[in-house]
Amino acid sequence: MSERPTRQAERAARKRSRLSPKRVVIIGLSAVVVFGGGGFVAYRAVENANRPVSEGPSLDELARLASGDLSGADPETDQLKAAAVQAWKADRLKEGREDNDPLDPIVVKEKAPGGDGFPPANFPPGSTPSPGSNKAVAKEMLSSFGFGADQWGCLERLWHKESGWNERAMNRYSGAYGIPQSLPGTKMASAGADWQTNPATQIKWGLGYIKGRYGTPCGAWGHSQARGWY
Repeated sequence: MSERPTRQAERAARKRSRLSPKRVVIIGLSAVVVFGGGGFVAYRAVENANRPVSEGPSLDELARLASGDLSGADPETDQLKAAAVQAWKADRLKEGREDNDPLDPIVVKEKAPGGDGFPPANFPPGSTPSPGSNKAVAKEMLSSFGFGADQWGCLERLWHKESGWNERAMNRYSGAYGIPQSLPGTKMASAGADWQTNPATQIKWGLGYIKGRYGTPCGAWGHSQARGWY
């Protein structure tokens, strides 16, 4: 038998094994998606904190706000939260700030943010945040959401970590806002039109979100401890 077919087969195999320009492009794009995805998500997290006020909420957003169905899993928002936590950790390591206050990512706004068709709002003249009063309101609301007194400790720690119980708190990395750190803050409009300035409205939305997403405050706190967000 002639060896020529065998040599031809070997040459064809070597040719197939070479990286064609098309294959190089595909591999390159794959690397960008895998290794650059985190950077893109972090960019989106920062971008979200500066979302401009649009002309008005979209029809889909209005429908969601009317239904109040805003506590379900949202992969894109979850990714932004995770990216914000990683960006904060990176900043702390870079600047040697490991011993800083755990509320370091929080900035207290002088004017309530808008977005998604909601204009920014002024806080009531002369009013100041009162974490103690806000805690009292939340403690009274627990039972109306079916939570027992045993859940209070988890809720207190969770929202202390998230916002210091300050209705004006905004996460400088993700743009999450309010006592429960809604992302975006406009989701809280489903609990009341005064979501930007009223701590009771924020608390109402936050308890509903926790119940719908995690079942209980302790469930949300456990997730926060494990992932850095809830």
